[in-house]
Amino acid sequence: MNADIEVKFYFNDNRKPIEGYRPSHLLDGKNLTTGVHHYYTTKGPEAKGTIEFIAPEYFPKCLTVGSIVDMYDGSNKIGFIEILKIFNPILEK
Repeated sequence: MNADIEVKFYFNDNRKPIEGYRPSHLLDGKNLTTGVHHYYTTKGPEAKGTIEFIAPEYFPKCLTVGSIVDMYDGSNKIGFIEILKIFNPILEK
């Protein structure tokens, strides 16, 4: 596992986190990219864990600690993440 970021996950509609889930993330505010979720802890629709993005090199300098990023499953917004740590320096603003 090569995690790009550590986050808090917040899911809509009491959706439960499932290890390995791969929704899309609106990293730069206009383009979606898929990321694999790994969870440390879960509590209802909230969780803490990491995300490994498919192609982080296409989103240079787009994140800061504390950033909020929306998550999508198809065209449905399923929640958001809050950035806690950035492990991949390519992504850090």
